[in-house]
This record gives sequence, structure tokens and C-alpha cells, in this order.
Amino acid sequence: MQENDLLDSQVGRDDDYEQSLRPKRLQDFIGQKNFINNLQVYIEAAKQRQEPLDHILFSGPPGLGKTTLSHIISNEMNVNFKSTSAPILEKSGDLAAILTDIEEGDIFFIDEIHRLKKNIEEILYSAMEDFTIDLIIGQGPSAKTIKINLEPFTLVGATTRSGLISSPLHARFGINEKLDYYTLEEMTYIIKRSSSILKIEIDDQAAVILAQSSRGTPRIANRILRRVRDFAQIEGQGKITEKIAYQSLQRLNIDKEGLNKTDKKLLQVIIDHYDGGPVGCKTLAISLGEEAETIEEVYEPYLIQNGYLKRTLRGRIATKKAYLHLGLEFREKADSERTLFD
Repeated sequence: MQENDLLDSQVGRDDDYEQSLRPKRLQDFIGQKNFINNLQVYIEAAKQRQEPLDHILFSGPPGLGKTTLSHIISNEMNVNFKSTSAPILEKSGDLAAILTDIEEGDIFFIDEIHRLKKNIEEILYSAMEDFTIDLIIGQGPSAKTIKINLEPFTLVGATTRSGLISSPLHARFGINEKLDYYTLEEMTYIIKRSSSILKIEIDDQAAVILAQSSRGTPRIANRILRRVRDFAQIEGQGKITEKIAYQSLQRLNIDKEGLNKTDKKLLQVIIDHYDGGPVGCKTLAISLGEEAETIEEVYEPYLIQNGYLKRTLRGRIATKKAYLHLGLEFREKADSERTLFD
């Protein structure tokens, strides 16, 4: 087997494991408690009325369960699940082909919905409200507009940047939920549940250690767990102990607060190259060799929410907590130094 085939095989296995670790029913979903309780009511009410569930918009950082919840809703409503990603919808015909294949009550999931093209978004308006779409057939003087009736369906949109969704589209979602990072207790429970599914024994303290390092994000927790399982299998006794957990995280360049190599480099660049900030995201992206969008969607949310980074109109600023976490001396900028640029 060639190297590329081996890589593809490993990716495929990891994807399969990721799917197996995802809960299939609301009763198995951990976290987002208030919303889950409300969602159970919405689903039960829709089923009693024999109507499709209202359109739903999920927002929040990657890995918090937006796609998983969409699948769960499909299972709870006993309907089909169809999905696509906004960037691949190039023409109105691409969307029409999907919508005309939808059956009554189906869940239609659009990932990265904030990246929809304007012409595609405008078709969605009537599809969401009236369950019809207008298509233009032909070109020039002979062009005709035809109206196509659709089966009633539920659109579920997922976005990491809800601020980029237009007001007309945003207003058409009857259920709008921002997913939050998970608590330590919830993450510990997720680690234990996933360990059980993967058939790997884990100590209570080891589960807490991995939970603390998972950035409040189930996807990250499950990814870390699979790698720690490898170390436990080869270098331990097939059990994830406190010692194995610490050693594995160290080798994975993940600290006890969940900051990885890129997080630390981001903070270090701001402190060393730009005197703690402020620095623009595009400039920071060039320094790190990353896309600006990746920094905004993947790294910044956790660093900001946990007090390592501040985002201002003038750029990103490393906080005192970031200096201390990296073992650096924090120097408070003088008032004149701040007001000169503010």
C-alpha cells in the first residue's frame, strides 16, 4: 500500500471514529442544557401538529455540535437528512436540484451558511417562507420564469460567523441558537462516554485532565482522546492513567489550559513582534503563515473568551494573563502610550 493510500485510510478511520462518538438522540447529547430542553419541546410540538420543524440557525465556534445536533433533529423527527456546504453552491440550479429532491419534513443542512452567494441566498427566501422557488429558463427575450413548488422542509444553517449573515436571511430562521463552550463537568462526562465507546479504560483523574485540555470543545476532546489512547496502548498497559494523560498531552504540545503550539505562537508573536499589540488580524496571519479566517474562527474565540486575547478596533492585544501563562513579565503601558494611539 502506498503512502497516500495509508494516509487516506487513516483519515477514513478517524472519520468513522468521529461518527461513532457522536450522539444519535437528544437524550444522549451532553451540554447546551437549556437549549436542548427547549428543542425537545419544539420537536414534540411539531410532531403533534404533523408539521415540519421551524427553520434553525446554529452559530458558534467549530466543534461544539452544530452538525451533530442537525443529525439528531433528523433522527428525532424521523425524516431524511440532506446536507451541503455554502461555498459549493455556485449556481441557482445547484440549490434547485437539492430542494426539488427533498421530501416533506426533511432536514436540509447548510454548513458555513454565512458564505452563501447573494443569488443563492435570494432563492432561499421564497423556499423558506413559501416553499417555492422561481427559476429563469433560457436567456434574453425568450427567457421565462417558472415557479416550482417544494415539499415543506426544515432548513438548518450552521455558521461560525453569524455577524456575516444578512438581516433578511437571519430573520427567516424561527429558532436561533448560539452554542457555548462546554463546562469542565460536561467535558469530563464526554471524555468518559467516548472512552466507553472506544473501549479504552480511563481513570477519573485522567478524564478530568483531558477535559481541562479540550478547550470546552467535544470535537477536540475526542481527537485528543484517540491520540492518548494510542500512547496508552503502546506505552502503557492499555489504560489511560493520570501519568499517561500528562505525558501524552506534553508530547502533543497541549498544555493544561488547552493551549496548543499555534495558540502559544500566536500570543508570542503579538508580544515579541508587536509589543503586545494591537496588531491587525491580516498582519498576524502573515506572521503565523495562517489564513486570517482561520485565526478568527478557530483560534481567537477560545483565547478571547478565556482572557488571553482582546480584540479592539485597532487590532488584537495580548492580555496580562497571556504574558503570565507564557512565563513573561507583564509591563503595563503608560497612559500616554495608550492615548497616543487610542
